Amino acid sequence: MKHFLLPIVVLVAQMTSVAASAQSRAYATNEGAGTISVIDVATDAVISTIETGGKPRGLAVCKSSKKLYVTEQTKSQLWVVDPVKGVIEQRVQLGESPEAVYCSPNGDWLGVANEGSNSVSFIHTQRLKVEFDIVVQGKNPEHGVFSPDGKLMLVSAEEADQVDILDIEKRKQVGSIKVGERPRGIAFSPDGKKAYVAVESASLLVAIDMTERKVVGKQAVGKRTSGVIVSPDGAFLFATNGGDANVSMVDTANFKVVENIAIGQRPWNMSFSPDGLKLYIASGRSGSVSVVDVASRKMVKEIPTGKLPWGVVAQ
Repeated sequence: MKHFLLPIVVLVAQMTSVAASAQSRAYATNEGAGTISVIDVATDAVISTIETGGKPRGLAVCKSSKKLYVTEQTKSQLWVVDPVKGVIEQRVQLGESPEAVYCSPNGDWLGVANEGSNSVSFIHTQRLKVEFDIVVQGKNPEHGVFSPDGKLMLVSAEEADQVDILDIEKRKQVGSIKVGERPRGIAFSPDGKKAYVAVESASLLVAIDMTERKVVGKQAVGKRTSGVIVSPDGAFLFATNGGDANVSMVDTANFKVVENIAIGQRPWNMSFSPDGLKLYIASGRSGSVSVVDVASRKMVKEIPTGKLPWGVVAQ
């Protein structure tokens, strides 16, 4: 029996891995089409489309949750979506013109940036109601990203030159850091010691030391840099350049560009596949999601989704 144990265990592990891959999904909000595209991560093909009748923007999936959380701009709502049934199960009223939504690291909280109200709404994922709002100094906030320990949030605003720092426990803004005109995407290193901000008007990536709360690096990567994401291992960050139709791969150790990868037009927000091997990018003017193979540093597929995809998230 011992002679056959290892092959059986390996076969079971391989079958489990294949099954997990087959079940992985990515979701893209198409604000121009009013739809949400459901993508099979194994085949990189759209397997269904959820019609919403609204203008979906930000989207998130939280730890230990099967729900999809989506912001809707025209009615200023957060939608709780069952992606399997393809239905909106619940609607939560937010501030005016919500944009990005992010989950806290433990999955208990959602933070939504409301550009029209200059605020961030915090919703508990179990109670599904706005528990509190924090007004920010920056005008037209777009992204509010939790730090890896869940204690802080950095907020970028499209009509500002700083990112605002929120203390979640104190429920108030406690500072700000000048980064340049029109900051947009934000991402933290896995250990939370650094944060990276895409500064669109200056076409820059900015690195922030979160202990000192000051800018420690600036790097030009392309025209109209708008999105940023850090790889799960923290070794690289990727930044979308809307004016160049590419995504820059940057080494976090030296903050230098490793590769500029050609993708769809006006790339925006991004998400890694669950295994971290592929990067999914909403390419707005192409009406598609661009798929980049991280190892080969190339776009391996462009998935048609719908008019003006805003963002993408995978689980």
